[in-house]
Amino acid sequence: MPRTLCLPEAVDATAFRLLNEWQRDFPLEARPFARIAEAVGEDEESVIAAYRRLAARGLVSRVGAVFAPRRLGASALAALAAPPDRLDAVAERVSREAAINHNYQREHRYNLWFVVTAASRAHLDEIVGGIERDTGCAVIVLPLEEEFHIDLGFDLKAQQANCGAGCAERRERKAQTAPSDAPEAGQALSETERRLIATLQRGLALEPQPFARLGAAAGLDEPETLEHIRRWQAEGLIRRFGVVVRHHELGLEANAMCVWDIPDAEVSALGRRLAGEAAVTLCYRRRRSLPDWPYNLFCMIHGSARDEVLAEREELARRLGLDAYPHAVLFSCRRFKQTGAQYLDSKDLAHA
Repeated sequence: MPRTLCLPEAVDATAFRLLNEWQRDFPLEARPFARIAEAVGEDEESVIAAYRRLAARGLVSRVGAVFAPRRLGASALAALAAPPDRLDAVAERVSREAAINHNYQREHRYNLWFVVTAASRAHLDEIVGGIERDTGCAVIVLPLEEEFHIDLGFDLKAQQANCGAGCAERRERKAQTAPSDAPEAGQALSETERRLIATLQRGLALEPQPFARLGAAAGLDEPETLEHIRRWQAEGLIRRFGVVVRHHELGLEANAMCVWDIPDAEVSALGRRLAGEAAVTLCYRRRRSLPDWPYNLFCMIHGSARDEVLAEREELARRLGLDAYPHAVLFSCRRFKQTGAQYLDSKDLAHA
């Protein structure tokens, strides 16, 4: 199927490279933007200015780390059924929490979906309890149980290509970023490391030596800061370090959360097969919340239009036999909030 990704006029050939090529493999060195400038045939000042423009236009969320789920604090996908006439007010209350990094309206009885990240499970439960108390809406909490593909990068080149070379490129990238089968556990961190992560959550400053500023907030020099980040990436605490783009602003305006109720004995094998599909941008197993939410296998499909997403979904479901099981498709209607995850709480940020 031909891709119909239409990028904003502001994205010229150089800006496209800045957006696409450094979502991963961002230079972990003292002057990273100088290294990027050398690769694209520009000077350091021009590259920094270009990233600032892309951020100001909403195309770039931040430049920084995407942390592995379940390695820092606690996180969960959550949802509630807001009365339609109160949806905006309920969404505003949910978005007010710093611990909420994504908050979307979706087409379902459970019409508000959000991601909660916190320093601990107790803090996460406290946040959810406050939302329930203030809105009068019961919240279902769906912790991650098994990840099959969580990368949060968007290969814009493959999105523009015809299915074939583009699909093959995305499959190859997925094979390179496939998660380990090893179980994950919360990571022990020193106070200095917590201060560094608290600042890193917000992203790098767009300036010539961003790691020097980042480290200064944690009482570290530039080499120590880079050593921590390189080690965390090697250990898998940091899943990806680079440019975090906003898919909607880049033309991927349609997205659907596709869910199935798969028998527990079969879900892992099917999840791994589903994650290998080129159209799938996220794929994981989550805990059910019975009797209201029976689904345990989730994937996200992004595209430039609703019919494109539906066609991709129908094709992969047909080939994998997924629709033999109960299923649902929840398209996103409105985005109320989209920021980077804040795993560490306000007291950690206050020290940063």
